[in-house]
Amino acid sequence: MTDVNTNTDPALTQKQAAAKAALDYIEEGMILGVGTGSTVNCLIELLPQMKLKGAVASSQITENKLKALGIDVLDLNFVGELDLYVDGADEVNDALQLVKGGGGALTREKIVAAASKRFVCMVDASKSVKQLGVDFPIPIEVLPQARSYVARELVKMGGEPIYREGFVTDYGNVILDTYDLDVSEPPHMEHVLNNLVGVVCHGIFAVNHADVVLKATSTGIDILSFTETIK
Repeated sequence: MTDVNTNTDPALTQKQAAAKAALDYIEEGMILGVGTGSTVNCLIELLPQMKLKGAVASSQITENKLKALGIDVLDLNFVGELDLYVDGADEVNDALQLVKGGGGALTREKIVAAASKRFVCMVDASKSVKQLGVDFPIPIEVLPQARSYVARELVKMGGEPIYREGFVTDYGNVILDTYDLDVSEPPHMEHVLNNLVGVVCHGIFAVNHADVVLKATSTGIDILSFTETIK
């Protein structure tokens, strides 16, 4: 029997539980798409036991962590379609649509998610929301030259963009964390933001939503799948 540390942070315990549950979806010899963030860090610690063929990282931070554990990091351009992408989220709604990008890796995350057959998302209970973008801003990656222009356009849409000072993405761009956008219809807002000149990517994952969400609660793991949400 494993001793229980009563001083453990409940949120960390839930993240570790979600990461452990994700192992059931990972197969030996797989090339795995690996996300970025605190919950993913819990998963990365468990990956050496899975005997992967390799991994595609969604950020430089994740790439460094994988390499430190002896896991081969591969270029997505040379591996083709991935069977599985595993990542966390800043928010998830009942339709398994997400807000991501709190860590700033949203563009690489969206690319790897789009290139994968299946997307498993791991979250703790605090990330579950009824509507995206109410409590957490929408991160928007912007070309540096277009920062002011895009910010003005976001204000016209009712948003309040905040420049994430001192942060540069892996691609050399900046982020506008945008509050008060109407994300009541996530696919629509995703489309609108995609068409803003100067926007590289943003944190709404409505088209490339999760296929499975593993939500860790104080009582266990709730498994939510997209097929169940559309019945």
